[in-house]
Amino acid sequence: MTNIDEEIKHLVTELQRLGAPEKPVKFGTLVRDERASNIFEALNGTLRAAKRRKVIDFQGEMLLQGAHDDVDIVLLEPLKSSGMWAA
Repeated sequence: MTNIDEEIKHLVTELQRLGAPEKPVKFGTLVRDERASNIFEALNGTLRAAKRRKVIDFQGEMLLQGAHDDVDIVLLEPLKSSGMWAA
């Protein structure tokens, strides 16, 4: 598993903890969450990589704190027991 795969796995875990897949997570909620902020060194890079791999979706290309706090991050692919997300 590559470094970015590991980052995306952490992102999915944090999105599930904060509400997804039952409901979208607001970018502002994710970026201000203490646990998530301690995990992600480059949150925007992880979000963009996860979007390219169709694990999540959100409007736009990049999200900026403050300006995009109300943008929903939708989890498209929850953690699986096989494939890329295997533990």
